[in-house]
Amino acid sequence: MGFIQAHSARLYAIVAAAVALVAHYVDGLPQALILGLAAAVLGTGEVVQRVEDAKTKAAAVASPALPPEAVE
Repeated sequence: MGFIQAHSARLYAIVAAAVALVAHYVDGLPQALILGLAAAVLGTGEVVQRVEDAKTKAAAVASPALPPEAVE
């Protein structure tokens, strides 16, 4: 789980690219399947954004240059 949290944005980019490539190169996929995958990728993007925001806030609080109240 630590690897996924540490590299969530990179993994998200790989999954998003793979979905786009499969949708483009595989003929005969049902449109509902492609739309479902697109929705799942968008939902995963929201989770990735929250993980990255949490990491940024934690790093800013740990930095001695910024007081904790400046992050919020």
